[in-house]
Amino acid sequence: MKKWTLSILLAALATVAAPAWAHGDAGHVPKPSAIKMEQKPWGIAGQPKARLRTIAVRMSDDMRFTPDKIDVKQGETIRFVLTNAGQVMHEYVLGTQPVLEEHAALMKRFPNMEHDEPYMAHVAPGQKGEIVWTFNRAGDFDFACLLPGHYEAGMAGKIKVVGLAN
Repeated sequence: MKKWTLSILLAALATVAAPAWAHGDAGHVPKPSAIKMEQKPWGIAGQPKARLRTIAVRMSDDMRFTPDKIDVKQGETIRFVLTNAGQVMHEYVLGTQPVLEEHAALMKRFPNMEHDEPYMAHVAPGQKGEIVWTFNRAGDFDFACLLPGHYEAGMAGKIKVVGLAN
């Protein structure tokens, strides 16, 4: 039901809304909004004022993230500082492999769709972005740039969240 509702909503927006260029090469200005505190299998949005660790991630036009493998401890809040060192727009999306693949397919159908989820950041060329995320569940998770062609070119990475008992 949730997928059906999302599909209808996206189709309606695509036909009646003015074009949104969130994925174009122009700078993306984030809309001010409250942080969505929705539990996901890979964690929940973190509070920027929480005690946290910062991890710098570089995005480049060779369709790679540096680093592309990240280890965190369960319960840890991470501030990802994302630098787009390339000449085209890139994004950083946290998730599970199935969620990322589903979203990548949607991006092919609706390449100009906008996002405001706390686990996604769009970063214009030469700019920086940020995500604050709390990894409150152990497991192996993923991140990727889901702009059409980027994910397929290998712009993805892994996050290993080590449980409290380990």
